[in-house]
Amino acid sequence: MLTLFEHPLSPYAQKVKLALYEKGVPFEAKTPDLFGTTESAFLESSPRREVPSLIDGDFTVFDSSIILEYVEDRWPAPPLLPASPRDRARVRMIEEICDTYYEAINWGLAEIRVFGRAKGELAEQMVARAGEQIAGLHRWLERELAARAYFNGDGFGWGDIAVYPYVAGSMGFGFAPPAGSRLADWFGRVAVRDGARRCAEAVATVMASFQNLGPLVESGLFVREYRDHRLEWMIRSGGLQVVSDGLARKNIRFHVEVD
Repeated sequence: MLTLFEHPLSPYAQKVKLALYEKGVPFEAKTPDLFGTTESAFLESSPRREVPSLIDGDFTVFDSSIILEYVEDRWPAPPLLPASPRDRARVRMIEEICDTYYEAINWGLAEIRVFGRAKGELAEQMVARAGEQIAGLHRWLERELAARAYFNGDGFGWGDIAVYPYVAGSMGFGFAPPAGSRLADWFGRVAVRDGARRCAEAVATVMASFQNLGPLVESGLFVREYRDHRLEWMIRSGGLQVVSDGLARKNIRFHVEVD
């Protein structure tokens, strides 16, 4: 059986789980210790200590997009990529925007709302800025969806797997697609699928345990990764002091250096 190292709140891990659920591939999900794992199997499968990573026998794969490609090649039926080269490129571009732009906004909202990185007026300003950015993304996604039932086309697939975790994430922070929009209707169709429901249930279970994490962040016991697009979002959205404070308190990190 496959082993998937993941965290239920990771949209990258959710992408992989959605693909495996859709293809009916059984797997065992494991969540590494958030406070500094020493599990050798995870460390060997993910040189940057990031989820998700996948272990298939004696072969390991990391990075959600690469894992999706591996899953599609390894278990080609049912196919998740559209048939035409243009449509394949289209859904991959949608995935890129969601992975490198949308993810950072939701992650930033968690930094503020869940981990208390910013407070008072600064927090209000940053949340408002995130809301504006999400609204822009929803307009873009609406145009990409156009008259299609799914981002993949007539049926559910790669494009929908790429978008669902991010729209669901921002909805959790109160930023839903406009009621009656094509994007909102699409979300309603996807949210009832078995894989999406299972991901949502896992998120709800974890969120119920995420209480009063601010002191853990302040103490330095809980270290969050500020990588590339996340760091960009924090600075462009007014959180330069958040970054400075986190560096001083050693409760943020960047990519682990590969050795």
